[in-house]
Amino acid sequence: MSSRLPTSNPPRLSTAPGNVKNRQFAHLNSQLAQLSANLADTENLLRMTSIQAERVRELGAFHGALFMAASKVLGEETIAASAAQANQEPRRGDT
Repeated sequence: MSSRLPTSNPPRLSTAPGNVKNRQFAHLNSQLAQLSANLADTENLLRMTSIQAERVRELGAFHGALFMAASKVLGEETIAASAAQANQEPRRGDT
């Protein structure tokens, strides 16, 4: 029987301390590149959102102006119609 004593074999390349550190740095570098790309995308999206928010504000102002104009026109028509109707109705004391 031969005994299996641990020998002082050199560590495998995949577990060598320097190689692990290099792999970790490479992984961190790729994560940093992905983060940078995501931040650039976010910046572009925020810029577009800001432009769209300004346009929505302008659209709201236009809608408000249209509602006020419609209210004024419809209010004048209602007043004119009720005045015309009041003029056409006979008074109680006149019959």
